[in-house]
Amino acid sequence: MQSHFQGIGMTSQRTRDRLIKRLSDQGISDLSVLDVIRNMPRHIFIEEALAHRAYEDTALPIGRNQTISQPYIVAKMTETLLAGGPLEKVLEIGTGSGYQAAILSQMVGSLYSVERIKELQDKARDKLRSLKIRNVYFRHVGQEIGWQERGPYDGIMVTAAPEVVPQVLLDQLTVGGRMVIPVGSGVQELKLIVRTEEGFDEKVLEFVKFVPFVSGVS
Repeated sequence: MQSHFQGIGMTSQRTRDRLIKRLSDQGISDLSVLDVIRNMPRHIFIEEALAHRAYEDTALPIGRNQTISQPYIVAKMTETLLAGGPLEKVLEIGTGSGYQAAILSQMVGSLYSVERIKELQDKARDKLRSLKIRNVYFRHVGQEIGWQERGPYDGIMVTAAPEVVPQVLLDQLTVGGRMVIPVGSGVQELKLIVRTEEGFDEKVLEFVKFVPFVSGVS
């Protein structure tokens, strides 16, 4: 973890440590994921009026009917994506606040993050720049899903829920690549999908609640 995150304060280390204990108690066991979350200043990704809640284990609104994900979900998805070993090239669908991208940036070679709401992505880009994070590449997308020209990817993380897994995303995975994605409307399942030589292995991790997956520029 880069030392310049340490001391980007506003909240006590005790508050952050309490969050990490909660994540650990809920089954997050990857110490490197916990360490990145402990040191990442989540409050800068949240509107000032809600910043005092930044280290609660809860999703919070970021405007445009979008949310910053609950830290447990960020940790679970990150831990699951990385469980197969180091990832050099990763695609993130849904930049949102930029918090998940900031976490992943510390643990992968390069991250390609796409977002349909330009206002949110511009804010996220500025925040990552202020943190001196330089291995995240952004693209504002419309109807297309993913970033095919930069693929294929060792890992794909999707932060909004389609009703079914888009084939176009499966096609952007390398053989051996891993995708973590919420799927469904109403009741959603968080799934791990691994591309094999023969096809795709799929595992349901838990039930979740994400904003719906929407294409089209905004």
